[in-house]
Order: sequence, then structure tokens, then C-alpha cells
Amino acid sequence: MQKLLILQNLWGMDRLRGQADRDLAGNVAHIADGGFDGFSYTWFEREDARRTADPGKAHGLIYEVRSLAHDIDSQKPVLEWGTEFGVHQISIQTQARPRRLGDVVAILEGWQRLAEQVDFAVNIETHRGGMTNDLLVTLDLLEAVPSLRLTADISHYVVGREIGLPVAPETDTQLHEILRHAEAYHGRVASSEQVQVSLSFAHARPWIELFQTWWRFGFADWRARSGPDAKPTFLCELGPQPYAIAGADGEELTDRWEESLLLRDLARTCW
Repeated sequence: MQKLLILQNLWGMDRLRGQADRDLAGNVAHIADGGFDGFSYTWFEREDARRTADPGKAHGLIYEVRSLAHDIDSQKPVLEWGTEFGVHQISIQTQARPRRLGDVVAILEGWQRLAEQVDFAVNIETHRGGMTNDLLVTLDLLEAVPSLRLTADISHYVVGREIGLPVAPETDTQLHEILRHAEAYHGRVASSEQVQVSLSFAHARPWIELFQTWWRFGFADWRARSGPDAKPTFLCELGPQPYAIAGADGEELTDRWEESLLLRDLARTCW
């Protein structure tokens, strides 16, 4: 039976309002108590991978790894650690930034060849600042590499291209094409000017409804093209400042943990 697995980003556990900072094990336990299926972490060294594995297994959670690869070879150690410690999937937040499309394609195809050697999924994350920075360029990449697997975080395109309301039909079609290549999702609601809007504010409602429309489309498309027992992931990725909006006192305006739980429930509703 197909099932949506919902994860919480460990980055989003930093400096939670009204909560003392926890160590890795404490954060993983809190995520498990919050009803999530897993979590996400960034690996820089083998020790990061080793430390991540034990608390996850102790709570029966899966984990996604964010890789900050800057060329083909820099992805190899992360894949080796993933095999050694049993990662669920890897999302590459690309740090390589070639200017020529052909150079980008060469790196993507190199990563694809490496991914064929492991038994877990490896996706390319849509994210500002890397290869997938721009929506239109990413569409060109999908034409050049149709087999590209994406971790779709469409919040970056909404703020990056200042997509306003109502969304133009052409833009909506372009985002649908991104979602048709999504094998995993990173969840955050953006506006045309802010990458992370507060979910509990009334004026954010039109943006929340817009993202729900896109997530429902993405989930329905994924279900139609995937096997009967497949399980995609949706990562709740509400980040601390400067992603989170703060008041004059420097404190976040909303409770980020409570909003992560709300985002979890929104994703389940869309599924």
C-alpha cells in the first residue's frame, strides 16, 4: 500500500521557542514523539553518518541525508557512508555552479552513474544558489536529462521568481512539470517575497492554499506513476532565522515546532 512518510528536518530543531536546546539523540526522540516517520540531516564527515544512525534506529525512524556535493567525486564518500549506515535516501543540494548547461548536465549524469551503484534513492534538490536555482533553467535540465529524480522544494521558485497571486497559467504549468519529476518533497510555504511564511497568520492563507494545490497535484501524479507499495517522503523544513521571521526583539513571531506539526498535518491532508 502506498504511504506518505513525513520527516522533520533536524536543522529546524535549532532554537525552538520555549524549548531548551537538545542534543542529537534528544531531538530525534522529540521528532519520534511528534509522530514523524523520520528526519533529515546533513553529512560532512563519516562521524556525522555514524552518529545519525543509532538514534534513528532506536526509534524506528528513517532518515534522509542532505549532501552538499560540489563535483562528481565529492558525492562518493556520502554514498559510501549511506551504504554503511543504512540511509533511506540522499538529496543533493548542489554546490556546483557551472555556467554552461553542458557542464551541469555532465555533473548530473556523473551523479546518476554513481547512484546506480547503491540500493537507495539519490535525488537532486530544487534549491536556490545551486544548479536548480532557477525554475526555467531546471526545466532545461529536465529536457536534457529526462531521467533526473528531483526532491521538489517549490518554495524556492515562488520567492526566487517572485511568483505572485494569482499564479499565471504558464507558471503553474512549469511548476507542474517540476512536480512530475519529484520522487520526494521538501515542505515549506513561501510567498513572492518570503521563503517561509508563518502558517498561523491569517494573511498567509492564500499562499497555504496555493501550496496545498501544488502538493495535491504532485502527490496524485506520483501515485499514478509509482508502484503499489512505494512510499514517498515529505520533509517538514521550517528553518530558524533567517528563514523564520522575527520581531524587533529578535524572537520568532510564531512557534516553529507547532507550525511543523501543522505542516505535517497539511501534508497528510493533501495526500
